Amino acid sequence: MTARRISGSGASLSFSFDGRPLQGRAGDTIASALLASGVRIVGRGFKYHRPRGIYGHWTEEPNALVDVTRDGRTTPNLRATTEWLTEGMIVRSVNAAPTAETDRSRYLDRFARFIPAGFYYKTFLWPDWHRFEPSIRAMAGLGRLDPDHEPPADAAPVNARCDILVVGAGPAGLAAALAASRAGRSVMLVDDRPEPGGSLLWNETEVDGVGGAEWAGAVARELRDRGQRVLPDTTAFGVFDHNLVALWERRHDQPDRQWRVRAKTVVVAAGSIERPLVFPDNDRPGVMSAEAALVYLKLHGVLVGERIVLAANNDRALAAAEPLRAAGAAVTVADLREGPVIDGVHGASGVEAVTISGRRMEADCLLVSGGFTPTVHLFCQAKGRLRYDDRIAAFVPGEPLPGMAVAGAANGAFSLQEALDQGHAAGGGNGVAPRAAASGAPLSIKPAWPRPGSKGRQWIDFQNDVTVKDVELAARENFRSVEHLKRYTTLGMATDQGKTSNMNGLAAMAAITGRTIEATGTTTYRPPFVPVPFTVIAGRRRGELFNPVRRLVLEAEHRAAGAVFREYGGWLRPAWYGPGSAFEATLREAKQARETVAIFDGSPLGKIEVMGPQATDLVDYNSYNTLSTLKPGRFRYGFMLTESGVVYDDGVTARIADDHYLVSCSSGHVPGVMARLEEWRQDRFDPAKIAIHNSTAGLATLTATGPRSRRLLEALALGVDLSDEALPHMAFADGVFDGATARIARVSFTGDRSYEITVPASKAPALFAAMVEAGRPLDAFPMGSEALLLLRAEKGFLIAGKDTDGTTMPHDLGVRGPRDRRAGEYVGKRSLFTDDAMRDDRQQLVGLSVEGETPLPTGAHAVDRIEGRRRSIGFVTSSYWSPTLGRPIALALIRRGLGRIGETIELVHLGRPLKASVTPPCALDPEGARLNA
Repeated sequence: MTARRISGSGASLSFSFDGRPLQGRAGDTIASALLASGVRIVGRGFKYHRPRGIYGHWTEEPNALVDVTRDGRTTPNLRATTEWLTEGMIVRSVNAAPTAETDRSRYLDRFARFIPAGFYYKTFLWPDWHRFEPSIRAMAGLGRLDPDHEPPADAAPVNARCDILVVGAGPAGLAAALAASRAGRSVMLVDDRPEPGGSLLWNETEVDGVGGAEWAGAVARELRDRGQRVLPDTTAFGVFDHNLVALWERRHDQPDRQWRVRAKTVVVAAGSIERPLVFPDNDRPGVMSAEAALVYLKLHGVLVGERIVLAANNDRALAAAEPLRAAGAAVTVADLREGPVIDGVHGASGVEAVTISGRRMEADCLLVSGGFTPTVHLFCQAKGRLRYDDRIAAFVPGEPLPGMAVAGAANGAFSLQEALDQGHAAGGGNGVAPRAAASGAPLSIKPAWPRPGSKGRQWIDFQNDVTVKDVELAARENFRSVEHLKRYTTLGMATDQGKTSNMNGLAAMAAITGRTIEATGTTTYRPPFVPVPFTVIAGRRRGELFNPVRRLVLEAEHRAAGAVFREYGGWLRPAWYGPGSAFEATLREAKQARETVAIFDGSPLGKIEVMGPQATDLVDYNSYNTLSTLKPGRFRYGFMLTESGVVYDDGVTARIADDHYLVSCSSGHVPGVMARLEEWRQDRFDPAKIAIHNSTAGLATLTATGPRSRRLLEALALGVDLSDEALPHMAFADGVFDGATARIARVSFTGDRSYEITVPASKAPALFAAMVEAGRPLDAFPMGSEALLLLRAEKGFLIAGKDTDGTTMPHDLGVRGPRDRRAGEYVGKRSLFTDDAMRDDRQQLVGLSVEGETPLPTGAHAVDRIEGRRRSIGFVTSSYWSPTLGRPIALALIRRGLGRIGETIELVHLGRPLKASVTPPCALDPEGARLNA
């Protein structure tokens, strides 16, 4: 390739590539600047380290990945075709050392016959995979991370809504956006290039009487004048549920950011990608996409060669010959529709000659086109299905999707007028669509697919070094499904995600197996469409903002009372109060709580309201325990399960009215419980008949627990009858505090008589002060979370995630009733009856007692001895010294634990042997008398 700059303006920019100083111009991409400087080899193949040159011009580029250093900070694996050149930029090739041109690992290509697709699955089995792993890992990967590079994370994601989101500002996208805007709809138009126009920027044409590029600029200005959003340099990289589209906006003066857009209609006008031709040695530097050559000429003033051979199977690509000739190149055209065949290219480090149908021609560049593949990725991400269109030899969108339209080349429309018509219709336009001066005929193409069995190595996936022979090998070994083919050969798994290789790979497998291309099928397209920086996805989630700690309304009051804070479930909460160590303070508070009355701030506990005609159905389906039989004014304890039957959370649910429930869950599980309720509301029930509201942040809950708790509440004069007949355990009533509703609930997590008082968060300081004042004669005191954890352990009350693990089911906790008797469906039900769930050797929750004064270490393993060797049968989940019982207590998950009660078992912790007796989980007041004391 003898590329050179022939025109253009712009300031000169200095940069370097692999240590070599070079010059480019403002407006260059790294790729155009390298071509203009005559650089042929820009990288190496991943597996064989063959030399590779620039093939494409935009996101489809498979070869030109580079590490880029700006201002001393290096970003790895950027695509040279989409990165704009800046002054002083340092560019290095990846997967090559010391440089792409002099790569030391190029010798690997000589051993290619010994390392075909899948060789690593078969070769490194003996004597041990781990002996080879360090060397393989050292050779794997592409660019190198800069540990000192921490990109700024100060761009918060933006949430937006619109009537129509148009992806792609080519002719179809512009026509769609213009039609929608003129019809009075709100529009967002996004395109990954800095200027609108798409193919109008490099094809000579007119729309509505003006040049294509001029028309594109006028449409963008009109959209902005009408108040519509036009986002250049923005890629739509993912489509998710309910028409949520994720966008990556590149901002040159500020950090990049993510947009999350919900649109009533998404118009996909993303264009198409030109396919390579497959023939021997088609990966040589100097073999380039025909459209790419035209783009570099028109947009960057770079002529990619002096003696060019243009081989194509379609008229659209062949049209590039005349502009290249006009720029001074000698162009030889090989129209493959008329029978010529590319036999191969010659040249060790780049194209020096091309042989077509036995005729050798001197050339420094071979431009190829095997047709155009519609960019259907976003359509497929939205669960759209494709159909094969023989007319254009490509897959196109099949049945339309609700809320999504596809227009232009992405829909198989390759004439300009057809693209404008489809875009206009997709935007809901009235009247006549914009008119092209020369509409052009439909794409004329004759398929030129890979020919299995041919001699020489024919490359399908340039970046991952996959050849036609690799596809043949996969077929011989019965990896014929396209998904198996992809994983066995790594075809389409590179950073370009098969944009240039998928169609040729599918066609090769179809030919090998004797099936049609449509019957062979396509792989699954998943987000992101292009690699997206982690900083864009994370936004400002870094440091303290990565998982921001939540704070109590009463934090200042707790601090004034001498609280020591720790994080529990994502909330900063009092762990204990006053002087002394954590151990001493915890025992002091737990002992006093059993004797007098403790005041505990339980505000972070979840308070999720479920309302509506189908509220009962939803809470029943979400719960292991039946809740529909609850009477208004009552609570019921129960579990929520995952779909695999594992305990996800436990808590109480209150029935406020016939169609109104309050779901209380663990503090750390509030977002998760909210999400699962919302998921089932939408997926199983009628969303119009259920409303879900998270009231956790708007309400505060203070608990009085202990034998004097009723007397404390009586002193508050809340207007509620506190007798056991009027307000029994697991009941609630509404009273009044300081002019606001106060809900008083008889619920206990300590095993003692307890009352929870829930008020609006604004009333929390006054309520806390009133409780402290009313409790002085009763020896009331504020209690921290550590004492609460001890008190609940004395009663055998579990904490989901601490006393359960990722396998614990309700019957492992002794709660079998709903599984055995409940008739209705609920989340996780079927999983409770699998063979694994019915095993008789499952780990079950039990208590442990030990002799002496030292509690068992949390995490210590219970063991059996089998043939003299220890085998774990479970572990300690919670362990404390009980000041009430005057001895250590513990909870544990033990295999067949409920059947071992009374047994002495062996434990081990960090090599130290221990012994304990298995007991029921409840160590204090198993009869429950203290609840009404």
